[in-house]
Amino acid sequence: MLRKFSAFVILQLLVVFVHAESNSIADSLVAVLKTENEDTFKVNTLNELCKINFSDSPAQAMNYGIEARDLAEKIGFTRGSAYAYKNIGIVHYMQGNYSETLMNWEKSLALFKNLNDKVGESNILSNIGNVYFNNGSDERALDYFLQSLKLSEETGNKLRMATAMTNIANVYLNKTATLDKALSYFMKALPISEELGDKNNMGSAEVGIGEIYLKKQNFDSALFFFRKSLIAYEGTEFIPYSLNDIGKVYLQKGDLDSAKKNHEQAYEIAKNIDSKLDMVQALKGLAQAEQLGNNFSRSIEIYKEAELLANEVAAKYELKEIYDGLAKSYSSNKDFKNAFVYQNLYDAVKDSIYNTETDKKLGSLQFDFDISKKQNELDKKQQEVNRQKQVRNGFIAGFAVVVIFAGIFFRQRNRIKKEKKRSDELLLNILPEEVAEELKEKGEAEAKQIENVTVLFTDFKGFTQLSEKLTPKELVAEIDSCFRAFDQIVQKHGVEKIKTIGDAYMCAGGLPVPNESHAVDTVKAALDIQQYMLAHKSVREKEGKLFFEIRIGVHTGPVVAGIVGLKKFAYDIWGDTVNTASRMESSGEVGKVNISGATYALIKDEFNCNHRGKISAKNKGEIDMYFVES
Repeated sequence: MLRKFSAFVILQLLVVFVHAESNSIADSLVAVLKTENEDTFKVNTLNELCKINFSDSPAQAMNYGIEARDLAEKIGFTRGSAYAYKNIGIVHYMQGNYSETLMNWEKSLALFKNLNDKVGESNILSNIGNVYFNNGSDERALDYFLQSLKLSEETGNKLRMATAMTNIANVYLNKTATLDKALSYFMKALPISEELGDKNNMGSAEVGIGEIYLKKQNFDSALFFFRKSLIAYEGTEFIPYSLNDIGKVYLQKGDLDSAKKNHEQAYEIAKNIDSKLDMVQALKGLAQAEQLGNNFSRSIEIYKEAELLANEVAAKYELKEIYDGLAKSYSSNKDFKNAFVYQNLYDAVKDSIYNTETDKKLGSLQFDFDISKKQNELDKKQQEVNRQKQVRNGFIAGFAVVVIFAGIFFRQRNRIKKEKKRSDELLLNILPEEVAEELKEKGEAEAKQIENVTVLFTDFKGFTQLSEKLTPKELVAEIDSCFRAFDQIVQKHGVEKIKTIGDAYMCAGGLPVPNESHAVDTVKAALDIQQYMLAHKSVREKEGKLFFEIRIGVHTGPVVAGIVGLKKFAYDIWGDTVNTASRMESSGEVGKVNISGATYALIKDEFNCNHRGKISAKNKGEIDMYFVES
């Protein structure tokens, strides 16, 4: 997805006319123009003529835009000037003159600000963000998109809000480290788009959410949102894109028949609308399915068909995967000569992609340089005017600084204290207190081996089936409601929340500071979660609403605990104990707390337990399992 819909907002701004109709309107406006005086009506007419000629006659559009700008400035018509600069910027954008685009849109933005026209201001901010986004300047793009969102929220303009949120999400989608932020903004944009009936933005958000879940290997959630995007995109050219994404999910799940079915459907639709890139992606998915099914001759046949189309549309990223697939398929078929040929082609296209990406980065640097250069030219023209003002204002400003300095100092000191308290609270919200203190003191926190920890896992029964019956907003709200309750329960019993993984919840007792009561504390938390879910189920049944049911597993043993990486710190635990706790959950029953023999040995004097048999575990032999009675 990444930049697939990156120009969506700007394209919305380009007024689209049927040729016959646009010619008719243009002729009428030109006739009116000849009879008009130099007033605001003439400026508006020139601006309309500029928009009508965007696509068919950019040079004529530019002339009308410049004439509108000059006349608006001559008669002091600020709104007309704002739209003229905006229109001139659009013409430059369509011609690829991005530095000129930005110079005109920055002037338009300043004029909309003077008019206090927040809708116009939000629109221009979004456009500027898209220019930076398309040129690889993600940080600047994000800044403009966030400003656009703030203004659209202030004005209550839901269409602009949803668009800004989707744009922000697409920026965050570019990096693995910010996928959670991307997901958050897509989730905010989706219900607004649904309310507005904006199918394009709905589909864009749903595909984005699906691709995030696919990257996280949360296949059920990915399928749920990809399927929803099919409804939003019904009757559009984006259907093959969603079907190919669904095929990718099934491919990763190992369901080759379902993968082939969706890729075949994507191929047929793409073929009917002559969307060659979607055809390539569908063929590539089909070939990968045949390859995974050890049908190497068939996979080679399909890969070759995909190769022809990919070369036709210069799809380098697709060619890289196709060449890799052909090299491996030929090798598996013992045809090492052709395998060598395609391995060399794979290496060549990979180098080509690297060079292209390097060129893009250099292009982005050149783009930023051009913008800075033009800005410097404008700054020099203002320097002499500003110098005289500065001399005069310096005396006034100096006195004012002395008067207000003390007040600023005290306010700043108090603000710093508040910000420090807030940052400490945020850090403690994601890390245990002991780990957070170590991190602040040393700049790092060492991972520790803890010999006795009790790990608790929960998972919802039938999550996939239930998620298909709830709206995304209802689904997220229900999971959030349950997990908030779990957070309060584990905090009450002195158990440390570790993380959530899709619809699963993990916590552990006895860390980061070891204690003797970890097993009892964790089992008490498990029983409270069990009782909460039973009560929650009863309430939702009475309201006629769908509900989750839960399995809970607990195991005790050694773990390694700590944080890794330099950014986006997250406290986590590793080891066989974690895997065994997960096995206890998956081997349990709905509504029951299933514990291992190791946990049972520590809590048997505190709780009534029923032995329910054994399971085999890799490298551990057989493990006893017990149900804890509440």
